[in-house]
Amino acid sequence: MAVYKLFPEKDATLYSEYPIMNSGIDEILEVNSYEDIAGNYQSSRFLVKFNNSQINDTLDTLVGAASFKTYLRLFNAKTSGLNQEVTLEAYPVSGAWANGTGKYLDSPETTNGVGWTYRTASGSGAWTTTGFATYATASFPASIPGGGTWYTGSSLGLDILQTASFEYRTNTDITLDVTNTVLNWYSGSIVNEGFILKQSATTEFLSQSLNDIELKYFSVDTNTIYPPQLEFRWNDFSYNTGSLSEISTADCIISLPNNVGEYQPSAVKRFRLDVRPQNPTRVFTTGSVYTTNYVLPTGSYWSIKDLDTDEVAIDFDTVYTKVSADSNGNYFDVYMNGLEPERYYKILVKTTIDGTTKIIDNDYYFKVING
Repeated sequence: MAVYKLFPEKDATLYSEYPIMNSGIDEILEVNSYEDIAGNYQSSRFLVKFNNSQINDTLDTLVGAASFKTYLRLFNAKTSGLNQEVTLEAYPVSGAWANGTGKYLDSPETTNGVGWTYRTASGSGAWTTTGFATYATASFPASIPGGGTWYTGSSLGLDILQTASFEYRTNTDITLDVTNTVLNWYSGSIVNEGFILKQSATTEFLSQSLNDIELKYFSVDTNTIYPPQLEFRWNDFSYNTGSLSEISTADCIISLPNNVGEYQPSAVKRFRLDVRPQNPTRVFTTGSVYTTNYVLPTGSYWSIKDLDTDEVAIDFDTVYTKVSADSNGNYFDVYMNGLEPERYYKILVKTTIDGTTKIIDNDYYFKVING
């Protein structure tokens, strides 16, 4: 298994109420719909882009020929107004844009990057509002042209629209399968200019929504551990145990002997597991029965949590976090680049032995450090 994460190179929110304002270094991304003080209906959408070279390198050097999935992950900072179902749509952006150095409601207003009306700066590179490129489109009120342009299809014929729907009391974090969009970028059928996220026509700009809808997400400039992520998952599971036996009792000890405790962000660490019965069967032998290593069943998985927040950084997954095995025992690989530096993390293992499912939490910690 493998999980590899990329973080954005830029992101920004587009506000119809402030059409030339840039918010390129704001800590929050917003996808809202609301009525302003003048009684006009307004909306916000946001853009997020991941580096194209990093995407290609991940697919070329890490994923290779393996089957993979790619997920866009966004973490909610604040939600209000969900008294009805709200659907967010994610499309690949059509048209280059500049990040800028603005924040929401800067005074004076910052206009040196992307906004609702312009792609690059106020007065320069307006978003297309007619005569779109092949497969591209846009939508906006006649009185507020702009708000980005995006692809709804491509020459590859893959479905590139992804949606997430929320209602009262649902989890408003976002995990979208954007594999088809990444395949389009990788093939060159469309240029990677990132994603645009917007509300669907059911609520965006429409008075029928009856209430303000606010969905805020952490940006790449956040001071938290929740920046947007582009997460690649592929299956590199291998199970060739040699002469080692599979553990047959749930009453066992699982240890992590090669955890040195600190790792560079560029590290790829192969963690090894030692597995043995809690009370091994007594036999007549010249060696210690306590040094005999075993392997876990094939249905065993690993997970990583942030130690301070107890948030799951990489969750148990029956496909992508399977524990592998070779003639030396069990192992799994962790790409440290997808974990925030200067934080501590905990490793957990989940397995089912003799019909008993157990999660091993033995306080195995490590830290990702800056160089």
